Amino acid sequence: MSAPGTTAPSARGRRELAYAVLLCLAGAGLACWAVTRTWSVEMTARGSLPPGRADRTGAELLPWVLALTYVGLAGGGAVLATRGRLRRLLGLLLGAVGVAVAVGGGIGLAEAGVSRQWPALVVAGGLALASGGAFTALRAAGWPAMGARYERRAVPAVEPGRPAVERSTRDAWDALDRGEDPTVS
Repeated sequence: MSAPGTTAPSARGRRELAYAVLLCLAGAGLACWAVTRTWSVEMTARGSLPPGRADRTGAELLPWVLALTYVGLAGGGAVLATRGRLRRLLGLLLGAVGVAVAVGGGIGLAEAGVSRQWPALVVAGGLALASGGAFTALRAAGWPAMGARYERRAVPAVEPGRPAVERSTRDAWDALDRGEDPTVS
């Protein structure tokens, strides 16, 4: 039993994993939402007609940022399905994607005639994604992996002279192809 104020390593690992995944997903989700908002409105004079209005979203101005937010969302979920070195490598990738998203928001902040609130939220989302990725890269070694029920089981070897108790799906299909009923033993 752990001393008061301390946490068992497996519980701490699960909590850290949850924080990292939520940080990645929240950061990528925030950036994805903010990049799809209207960043600029252009008014064009059309003679005696009312002026024309062209709304431009961040995704229209910087389409690669939206693509990177999708990568961040997918990678945040993939952190749950990976383990070991692959999970750490994924953390590095998510950190780099988060930095690139934040740079995209910074480019939007530097553009003339662009609303400042949406690019600032893209920067914040990118930094949150990068933080979640860096946390994953640094701390993933002690985190739990998916349960064994998700892994493929090895087929048990059948002893010679002893009938196999359970038939595989392939055996059943082969029996059907031969015209036999696979449900009859």
